[in-house]
Amino acid sequence: MKQATLDITLERSAPQVIPQSDIANIRYMFLEMNQQYMDHQPASYYYTVKRIMDVTISVVFIALIMSWLTPIIALLIKLTSKGPVFFIQKRTGYMGVEFNCLKFRTMFINDEADIKQVSINDKRITKLGKFLRLTHIDETPQFFNVLLGEMSVVGPRPHMLYHTRYYSECIPYYNLRLEVQPGMTGMAQIKDYIGEISVERELRKRIQWDIYYMKNRSIGLDLKILISTAGSVFRKILQPFTKKKDK
Repeated sequence: MKQATLDITLERSAPQVIPQSDIANIRYMFLEMNQQYMDHQPASYYYTVKRIMDVTISVVFIALIMSWLTPIIALLIKLTSKGPVFFIQKRTGYMGVEFNCLKFRTMFINDEADIKQVSINDKRITKLGKFLRLTHIDETPQFFNVLLGEMSVVGPRPHMLYHTRYYSECIPYYNLRLEVQPGMTGMAQIKDYIGEISVERELRKRIQWDIYYMKNRSIGLDLKILISTAGSVFRKILQPFTKKKDK
């Protein structure tokens, strides 16, 4: 995949005038963020420590959780709908390299899985799939992607190939997000930009947070994102029980 070539020159001597229109403000925001990102480099030890964290977290989770959770989820999927246990989809990874992203299957078998994004009340989703998606249990097989080095625990979420081709043509600096490994969770996710992309403006905000992460990468930020994600997942898992108690 061809990467976007950026040639941005900022006049440092002349004062910058911030445009007033909404569209112009968005363009200016991306221009400013891109310049800040290009000037940023994480600490020299960052990549080594990050990889150690990825391997450690994925091995521990696979050994302690997925070793008993996977057989249970696999049995429930087989009992409630026809089809394979895992859903394997081509996603765009680091520097545009494609990889097979793993998930527990949450939908009935359909011909639009690779081109149509799932919506909130999507009829393709099974009853079990709704719970798996709500709690993000469907994404736990991606720890194997992390272990293989195709993903990181923290980073921009990988998009379908169809979406990558489409959005790279209409969203400024979209391909910048491909310059880091995709992650299971990231800044956009802890800011509640999760799931269906209904309008282009929402996607622009997600990319804004992806670029924010890229220009502020650190082990401390990764840990903050992990803690926030874990808290959010536990709250969603306990939500059905807390609602019953409130009643």
